[in-house]
Amino acid sequence: MIHISFDAVDYQTDSLAEALTYELSRCAALYNLVLTSNSFKRQFQELLEKLHAKSGRVVLLIDEYDKPIIDYLETSALDTAKTNRSVLREFYSILKSADEQLRLVFITGISKFAKVSLFSHLNNLSLNKNYAALAGYTQTKIETYFEDYLKAAERDLTLSRDELVDKMKFWYNGFSWDGTTRVYNPFVTLSFFDNREFRNYWFSMGSPNFLIEQMKKHGQFAIENTPVNSVTFDKFDIEDIELVSLLFQTGYLTIKARGPQHGSYVLDYPNQEVRESMYQFLLDDLVPTVRRIGSYRTDTGRTMLDMNAAFLNRDLNRVRHILESILADLPSHTYQK
Repeated sequence: MIHISFDAVDYQTDSLAEALTYELSRCAALYNLVLTSNSFKRQFQELLEKLHAKSGRVVLLIDEYDKPIIDYLETSALDTAKTNRSVLREFYSILKSADEQLRLVFITGISKFAKVSLFSHLNNLSLNKNYAALAGYTQTKIETYFEDYLKAAERDLTLSRDELVDKMKFWYNGFSWDGTTRVYNPFVTLSFFDNREFRNYWFSMGSPNFLIEQMKKHGQFAIENTPVNSVTFDKFDIEDIELVSLLFQTGYLTIKARGPQHGSYVLDYPNQEVRESMYQFLLDDLVPTVRRIGSYRTDTGRTMLDMNAAFLNRDLNRVRHILESILADLPSHTYQK
């Protein structure tokens, strides 16, 4: 088995080509193999051939295949993103002629980048209704396989079953690839059952800085109920990034409904958790760097707690002060609709 996680590949210090050379040598050393080729492309091919000869067909696991591109999508670093894309194209091109050596290839990533030599023989499987429930928990699976967890949540939250299910749907359900089948994010669902608290677990999965940069670049912030056609889902080129496609592929938008015409869709936030995450990322980013003393904008999580405490204490002067602090430096185009 070869396991490469690009989250652990040090392409920030060295070039991506050098980092891949090191990573392939590390994988070879695990099986007491020595690679003699002098380029990462030939080394990858050599590693597959030698492992196949030694142990049989190879299982290849690649995690975050597109991270060396995503990390450099800001305008100032776009040349690095293009360079890394070229390197990855050479790297992944080996897979096309390696059927004999490969038993299984499993690749994860965020976006379907063009010109990476990875998708030339794949259709857009994400929109195939036969796989609509493959990557998440349906409501039926939640109620069938998580009975003990549902009972624990009912007890801790003092909710009836109907109240609990309705609230879970509102917060965490809603991801869809066909406009009909809706699923829960497994990580978020398990986090909720573990903590038994309705809160934002998506926000802790990482900051989408490159998304915010693209939204600012396009001047597009109101993304609810966005009509698109099926071509949108296939448009993802570094030179001409389709923002809506990027938001869909990263999970911030999902198919809310099919449009009246063939191949048309309406995209929206999947649920309250994702909507709240995006709003908080936007609020944290779209403010002046220097903030006033006493402003409540430096930490939106803290702001919400302070607001809640002010309401509970019936301190309306404090409520007004917090709201004025927020509105004073909030760009009007954040909520243009």
